[in-house]
Amino acid sequence: MSERPRALIVRTAGTNCDAELARAFDLAGAAPELVHLDALIAAPERVARFDLIGFPGGFSYGDDVASGRVLAMKLRESLYPALRDRARAGAPMIGVCNGFQALVQVGLLPGPEDGVRAESGPPHPTCALTENVSARFIDRWVRVAPEPESVCLWTRDLWPSGGPGLDDAMRLPVAHGEGRFVAGATTLDRLERSGQIALRYGEPVNGSARDIAGICDASGRILGLMPHPERYAEWSRHPYWTRLEPGVRERATPGLRMFQNAVSAVLEGSGQPRGAASVHP
Repeated sequence: MSERPRALIVRTAGTNCDAELARAFDLAGAAPELVHLDALIAAPERVARFDLIGFPGGFSYGDDVASGRVLAMKLRESLYPALRDRARAGAPMIGVCNGFQALVQVGLLPGPEDGVRAESGPPHPTCALTENVSARFIDRWVRVAPEPESVCLWTRDLWPSGGPGLDDAMRLPVAHGEGRFVAGATTLDRLERSGQIALRYGEPVNGSARDIAGICDASGRILGLMPHPERYAEWSRHPYWTRLEPGVRERATPGLRMFQNAVSAVLEGSGQPRGAASVHP
């Protein structure tokens, strides 16, 4: 692929992180395009034109009923077949914060169990993002840790083992009131076994089960996470970037690295992480 991969940013009423998400894709080497959800519903075939798909954070439709609920229902009713087809074609997707909340309700995350395909419609949700244990909105930078054995395409090789300033560099900003990841023990155990836990919190944040900050589908191509990697595409965004250890800023930020991983996979024509299952919703 000689041209820059095309990245679809799905925006709608209430989303407010779409520009940041588009900029992260652009810095990673993709060509982002912001498209309103209603335009995609009117012409679902447009989804097939894109190599990557992003669902930004914000407060879609004012988070009426519950966070991401209206957005998720619109996606389930009108765009699920188009999104499913792009997933099967290997297009990496990411849902950040409100986008993560929507993807779990759509059924794209964590996706169907191994070997099961949802031909007739979206899978039933098996997990949720609900109110923080503090019952308060959280807005701060937190330590995160990529899961070493995860099949996630986006988080692989996120930071060298034992690299300089690891604890300081591996932080991401969070901004949510309903970010606590919950699921039954059976689902949580399955996510552990299949390597679908992509990212964990390195400190108490919102009460998420097993400190889960992000999960992926069985293929590793679809990632959902509550922290905002798109807000950490440059070192100067870090809360104390001038005091980071020497050598840290010679690499891309962890936030930007996630998007570079996805863009590189598209350019390589794979989109398939090492050891990932070839299962799509």
